[in-house]
Amino acid sequence: MQNKELIDILNAEKTLSKEQWLQLICSFTDEDRQYAANLASAIAVERFGRKIFFRGIIEFTNICRNDCIYCGIRRSNNCVGRYRLTEEDILECCAEGYDLGYRTFVLQGGEDMWFTDDRMAHIVASIRKAYPDCAITLSIGERERASYQQFYDAGADRFLLRHETADEEHYGRLHPPELSWKHRMNCLRELKDIGYQVGCGMMIGSPYQKPEYLVEDMMFIHDFHPHMIGIGPFIPHGDTPFRDFPAGDTNLTLFILSLCRIMQPEVLLPSTTALGTVQGDGRKLGVLAGCNVIMPNLSPLSVRKKYMLYDHKVGTEDDARAGIRKLTEQMKDIGYEIEVGRGDYQND
Repeated sequence: MQNKELIDILNAEKTLSKEQWLQLICSFTDEDRQYAANLASAIAVERFGRKIFFRGIIEFTNICRNDCIYCGIRRSNNCVGRYRLTEEDILECCAEGYDLGYRTFVLQGGEDMWFTDDRMAHIVASIRKAYPDCAITLSIGERERASYQQFYDAGADRFLLRHETADEEHYGRLHPPELSWKHRMNCLRELKDIGYQVGCGMMIGSPYQKPEYLVEDMMFIHDFHPHMIGIGPFIPHGDTPFRDFPAGDTNLTLFILSLCRIMQPEVLLPSTTALGTVQGDGRKLGVLAGCNVIMPNLSPLSVRKKYMLYDHKVGTEDDARAGIRKLTEQMKDIGYEIEVGRGDYQND
């Protein structure tokens, strides 16, 4: 069976067999990728129009209790200048973002347990009180169900937690022994059960990744049916054990993004900073491949170069106003515009 036929089957049935996924991932051509991108883009435009949702990321701490092998802010990296933003700092970022038109704030940080459940809930409640018309997204890693419930009750709407890989053996090669693939997957299930709009996702080209693992990822995403999918290419960081591994392939990343859009037409799909880092026009290409979300940085300029999960991250030199202006121009170049609003998941 030809790959274009498989893409058409995916479009019609929203699923493929393991063997079909493997064929598609292992043997796609540039022509297949463009075919998938055209289809995915048409699906996104039909559902969302030529509009892109913008989310403002606030990287509020680069302190992390974990030692994930790929990550630049891993616990054992002594070359990082560590920082924490105060609640006042975070609210100032929100105020600037709100004035620029943002209606979703994404609090992203390492697993910094100085931010106890009560402290995090207080921050969330303060943002909710100040900006009742905005969505609040958390991206703060693994906690227990009671913690997630407390944040949700305080006013958090969404939670991003990449599953990283749907293969337990592969997970073990990316993380230290004390981290559990089963616990991470259980966190995702609990978040969804509580009522969050939940995002999962993985790095394309992460060390030791096999095509079979990507097949497992796609089948997991199909079954879990997340509200958001965060996918970008792996980029090595020079102060980690994975420093000499190559970056993930841009074309494979774009192809997987298109397949995700075809498989789940309603999903919120970011064109990631990592994609823009690997290739200068990567975020444009992501939108043309079916993405409908971009997440610019609202963090203070003084800390941006300290939050380096990978090397050469884009956007560390631009303040919030300059960043949104550049991205607005990039979207205009390809015929898209910013959508002002929360941009909630809609499955109608």
